Amino acid sequence: MQRIGLTGGIAAGKSVAARRLAELGAVVIDSDVLAREAVTPGSAGLDAVVEEFGPSVLTPDGSLDRAALASVVFTDPAARARLDAIVHPIVRRLSAEREAASAVADPGAVVVHDIPLLVETGQADAFHVLVVVHAPAVLRVERLVRLRGMDRAAAEARVAAQASDDERLAVADVVLDGAGSDENLRAQVDVLWDRLAAERADELAAEKP
Repeated sequence: MQRIGLTGGIAAGKSVAARRLAELGAVVIDSDVLAREAVTPGSAGLDAVVEEFGPSVLTPDGSLDRAALASVVFTDPAARARLDAIVHPIVRRLSAEREAASAVADPGAVVVHDIPLLVETGQADAFHVLVVVHAPAVLRVERLVRLRGMDRAAAEARVAAQASDDERLAVADVVLDGAGSDENLRAQVDVLWDRLAAERADELAAEKP
């Protein structure tokens, strides 16, 4: 099994790369999806979030009000750290469960861990290959404003809350350029996939007597 770490700043194009890897046959474990699962209604994770931040982070139907919570944690690093301390251990457990199931189903699987905060959570050394989708911070802010409708201050806060471009690039084994078109990024993923396939073939050949 090949374990690939995939990360990138918000609006860098990481989701495009993850979708293409899934299309090519990788098992993609999306930490954002797991983070939502960690705080579903009735979960211990949601109970812990409410205990920490109060009932104002709930919607009338009892689910997490993500906008309300975001307004707190993206302007207060200490609050964000308290939230991370609740959610991240649950996400890691769920991720390990998904990976184990994938390995049982196919020992030769390529498992891609799509982790937005991979660098921030100290997981840079946990994978066979660490892939960073890179687009400059100023461009990512513009994308958040233009494509997601954020006001500029909120967009800048989201970008600033993550690792810097230099921090991500410093630990990357592979850098994919997310500053251009989606088509260009998918083509780069195709090249990477071929490289990974060649490495798997070389490893299998080396294991033969």
